[in-house]
Amino acid sequence: MLIRMRNSSDISPSEITPQSIYLDRRRFLAAGALGALGLAVGPGRTRAADAPAASPPAAAGTPPKLAPIARSPLSTDDPQTPFEAVTRYNNFYEFGTDKEDPVRNASKMHARPWRVTIGGLCAKPGAYDVDDLIRANRLEERIYRLRCVEAWSMVIPWVGIPMADVIRKAEPLGSAKFVAMRTLLDPQQMPGQRRGILEWPYVEGLRLDEATHPLTILAVGLYGEVLPNQSGAPIRLIVPWKYGFKSIKSIVALEFVEEMPPTSWNRQAPNEYGFYANVNPAVDHPRWSQARERRIGEFFRRETLPFNGYGEQVASLYAGMDLAKWY
Repeated sequence: MLIRMRNSSDISPSEITPQSIYLDRRRFLAAGALGALGLAVGPGRTRAADAPAASPPAAAGTPPKLAPIARSPLSTDDPQTPFEAVTRYNNFYEFGTDKEDPVRNASKMHARPWRVTIGGLCAKPGAYDVDDLIRANRLEERIYRLRCVEAWSMVIPWVGIPMADVIRKAEPLGSAKFVAMRTLLDPQQMPGQRRGILEWPYVEGLRLDEATHPLTILAVGLYGEVLPNQSGAPIRLIVPWKYGFKSIKSIVALEFVEEMPPTSWNRQAPNEYGFYANVNPAVDHPRWSQARERRIGEFFRRETLPFNGYGEQVASLYAGMDLAKWY
């Protein structure tokens, strides 16, 4: 199946929201969180390689403060979605199915201390405190489009670790073809897990070449701040050319495997949610069109781009595949 690609130059450049605006939540509320527009930032950015890592936590259970991070050249110039909308309009079924359930119910979750285990088919398995993982890797700001399978979208300034860096240090074996991921299983902290909406814990997976692609990150923050609980604290996956449900939240385990791993939504409804789940406006969801999307904060719907606008970077990963089949 052929998909017409659009060049990144087709994206209209826009200015970026300054920190003074997004940290002032009252101003967002007064202006209307969904209608705020981006404002200009000042000069003085440094290269991502020169940006300092997070500082050590002040005390046990306290997240580190993320140092100023340079924006990656992989970032989009699309206007950013306001902080209030990003953190209050969420799908995180571990905390409930309503869009504001996560912000209402996630405050009881303890995001520190937090350990991530890395294992399976690799030479250097291990278990790592999330803050040690942050300090041991370079952090970058990645302003990415996020396209939900429900046909709404956002633009979010994530702070994250290139997933390839973490994978490289684990030294996966030649037999490893996929990375399986698992989120926390704790119905006491995550009340949505008391309901049989999905088979818990939430699981996801990527092909190894997808996981090591330069666009793929493990996010630990957004808008320069430590990741809020409702947004997937303390560490989540971001794969910007795929529908949002692929970006598993609150990760506790990565495992290198040889066979394609099960994924939660594919297991729940295989006729609606495929393993690859690449954004494809030419292939509708069985119950709605994917040709257009509602960008949060905009009145009119906009055209959805193949691979969410990242086709130039990732289309080659799927050469020869029937993209309609791998919805």
